[in-house]
Amino acid sequence: MRHEVTLLVRAQCPACATARDDISRICAEMEVPWHTTDVDNDPQLRAEYGDRVPVILIDGREHGFWAVQEQRLRAALRG
Repeated sequence: MRHEVTLLVRAQCPACATARDDISRICAEMEVPWHTTDVDNDPQLRAEYGDRVPVILIDGREHGFWAVQEQRLRAALRG
């Protein structure tokens, strides 16, 4: 099964920058497509996720927030 990762972020968010670096590295190694979405550009995303960014979605479903748990993410992307 091929997965896709979405990282929900906002500008001027140090934790988001760290998560972006981690996601970029892990997804490149595992050849998994990924992209970022700024929650502040979408009122619904901002209302739902704005207080928890960065948020990691796998195939549109919430996987985790605030920090990348590398082993857990790798396991989910292998499954």
